[in-house]
Amino acid sequence: MKLGLAGTGRIGAFHAKTLVGLPEVDELVLFDVVAESAAAVAEDVGASTAASIEELLASGLDGFVITTGTHTHADLLKAGLAAGVPTFCEKPVAGDLAGSIELAHLAAGSEVPVHIGFQRRFDNGYRRLREAVQGGELGFVHSIRAATHDQSPPHAAYIPTSGGLFRDCSVHDFDILRFVTGQEVKSVYAVGANKGDKFFTEGGDVDTAAAVLTMDDDTLVIVSATRYNGGGHDVRMEVHGSEGSLAVGLDDSFAFRSAEPGVTFPPGPQKWSFMERFLPAYRAELTAFAQVAAGAIPSPCSVADALQAFRTAEACDRSLKSGQPVALADIAGG
Repeated sequence: MKLGLAGTGRIGAFHAKTLVGLPEVDELVLFDVVAESAAAVAEDVGASTAASIEELLASGLDGFVITTGTHTHADLLKAGLAAGVPTFCEKPVAGDLAGSIELAHLAAGSEVPVHIGFQRRFDNGYRRLREAVQGGELGFVHSIRAATHDQSPPHAAYIPTSGGLFRDCSVHDFDILRFVTGQEVKSVYAVGANKGDKFFTEGGDVDTAAAVLTMDDDTLVIVSATRYNGGGHDVRMEVHGSEGSLAVGLDDSFAFRSAEPGVTFPPGPQKWSFMERFLPAYRAELTAFAQVAAGAIPSPCSVADALQAFRTAEACDRSLKSGQPVALADIAGG
């Protein structure tokens, strides 16, 4: 199988290394607008390079992987669809709601498979949680807590094009909520604050946020996110039901210390980045994409799925700015 990858920054280089290690992948071709970046990654992983997106898509690819900046996703995804090449795209599919809706319509009207990169769907803990919730093991679920707490913030230049904390960070929680529960979000109320670097405020963003979500079966969800979690990279989901509770992320690397005397849990070491935390999930996700590209399985995360997560993020952002609850029925694309 011959795959092409556009974007050789941090996540692109990470995915390139994973892809060349998959038994399904015989050849990998890279492109980046900074040719030196593509060449360096290609030399590191044993890939070749293309001089343009047009050259890449015309080179007989079996699959196309998009790991460029958020603002370029929509155009590249459209190019992949137009070329008829099965496409994997890191979230989000577009930087705004209108663009996300447009791409959902385009993908729905195309026979070209598209797989959106929400890697938590491939994490063993979240898959076990989905099984427990949807199988009734926990009884009726009444409340959920979900957290995405980065150990340290991204570079200042990233913030103005990131889409904001809810669209960039918490959108993973919004997607995995749908995956685990099988339910949709009905309404949100969000708040946020800045206590760290000024570039968040200057970029129109917050560095810490929280939201209360009500699902369509009236399950209550608390979602929190921050760019400053000194204890380590902390991604969790706790599900509480009438017959029991179950958590993801509660392991030896849990980014907490206990205040209770004599308690030594967790022993550590902590994890410090999302790439470290989800390394097995990323490998499983890209293995699944290779199967999608080969026509063996349908997309495990469609553009329609990505749109619904983006709608929740959009609602949270509107709530944050207005100080009022927002109903998902008032967000286009439902």
